[in-house]
Amino acid sequence: MDEEALKQRLADFIRRIWDEGDADAADEFVAETYTIHHDPGDRWHGMTLDLAGFKERVRTSRASFPDQKFDIQGMFANGRDIAMTWFWAATHAGDIPGFPATGKTIRMSGATVYGFDAQGRLTGHWQIVDRLGVYQQLQKNLAG
Repeated sequence: MDEEALKQRLADFIRRIWDEGDADAADEFVAETYTIHHDPGDRWHGMTLDLAGFKERVRTSRASFPDQKFDIQGMFANGRDIAMTWFWAATHAGDIPGFPATGKTIRMSGATVYGFDAQGRLTGHWQIVDRLGVYQQLQKNLAG
């Protein structure tokens, strides 16, 4: 797949898996193993997941924010690696340890570099996100 096809595939993956919550669509997009190379604060940081583990990660990650949406700001290609910058927003609808659901919108931004194999399947990511901003919003919502 060329870089433009990989960008489109990544946009489709984000929409189906993360925005719509279709974890089972991972069979179409994700390689047999998926490595979270760098994602500090994510409970799967540094782990390699099989497809079942990846699907469970999606379901668990979306449980507190079932209406989450990514607004892709840009994609930049380097061969089979695609960097994506994004904004994210979701309603805090489920409990997070230490933070009961508030029903309020949480926002964050980040950048993620996704790797693809020769068949156009995702093999992992390297990510930086504004987790401090999320924590501050959760604290503010809890307080008031």
